[in-house]
Amino acid sequence: MIRRRGRKARWGCVVVMLLFAAVCCAAPVGNAISAYLALKTTAGAADGGIAEGGTAADIPPRMLAAYKKAVQQVGKHVPKCQGMRWPVLAGIAKAESNHALGRNITAGGDIRPKIYGVLLNGSGAGGNTTSFPDTDKGKWDGISRGERAVGPFQFLPSTWDGVGKDAGGDTVADPHNADDAALGAALYLCGKGRDLTKRDQLKAAIWQYNRSGEYVSNVLGWIDQYTAAAKSPDLKSVSGKVRTVIEAALSQRGVPYSWGGGNANGKSTGICCSPSGKSGANIKGFDCSGLTTYAYARAGIRLPRLASDQAGVGQRIPAALGTFALKPGDLVFFAYAPGRDSTIYHVGIYAGNGRMINAARPNTVVRLDAVDAMSGYAGGARLL
Repeated sequence: MIRRRGRKARWGCVVVMLLFAAVCCAAPVGNAISAYLALKTTAGAADGGIAEGGTAADIPPRMLAAYKKAVQQVGKHVPKCQGMRWPVLAGIAKAESNHALGRNITAGGDIRPKIYGVLLNGSGAGGNTTSFPDTDKGKWDGISRGERAVGPFQFLPSTWDGVGKDAGGDTVADPHNADDAALGAALYLCGKGRDLTKRDQLKAAIWQYNRSGEYVSNVLGWIDQYTAAAKSPDLKSVSGKVRTVIEAALSQRGVPYSWGGGNANGKSTGICCSPSGKSGANIKGFDCSGLTTYAYARAGIRLPRLASDQAGVGQRIPAALGTFALKPGDLVFFAYAPGRDSTIYHVGIYAGNGRMINAARPNTVVRLDAVDAMSGYAGGARLL
């Protein structure tokens, strides 16, 4: 929970509750670092840690390309493997390195600076309690007095020796290369030929990657979010002003989040600063309620600026009815205390099939998200 003492912002998706204000942002899904392969740094991660939210928009384009390339190549090595898809690899990479966010990734896929986990010497740092002897003389992990995990998928050198393959055509299987690492992860998850379309086999594959129930649940959550985000909404049965609102919001996908940004006329430069200290003053884009204000203006509906105030417009849909009561075009609200609209901190636009169009938080862009990616579901509002 992001807190800040004090004042009610003039603009932005913000609410005052018990002397703190909250930015339009997702609550953490869980521990996003492997139980024992913790990174020494999370450079580039938003708000000082692993970024929240689960869409392709959060993934550096070069990393996403590596995941998709691995899916195309995995069948050459494990013909019996079924159901490998990029959200599966993205779920692992999200948990292990936050998609190498903050690193430089060359056109050929090399990641610099390299990503190293903690030295696995049983010291307890990063959750490791077992000492692993050196197996590579420092070739991959840069240290010869022990073992540490490497690359965006955090392979132990000994594991990499068994699954590492060259995916880029340079004849070197390098765990610090995005393409090679993604293919290695795909092969490791496939095993001798799993069917990853089956939930139990997918869970078994993730468990093999890291034997932690919390880790498995965390990665499955990311996979589900990426899977939902990868599908465009079906608008065949949506028409009129509802379609106008949804298409207007979808047209802004990829526009940066800006604290206080966005109005009835479109994206705009925001203000400084969000409760987490992120500034929108030099960013032209939308915050959550700025996006809803813009989309509904296209249908001739004027909304108040704050998310908590928008909950008072139209027919209220109680949270107790569940998300199944939502229809495309509805506003979707999230609160610190569902049932008390004064505590609403976020709003999105329901797009159908459990997803919403979302301006989630600083350092992201407008995107499709699973509704349950946010915490504190507080119902919706039907304006059309």
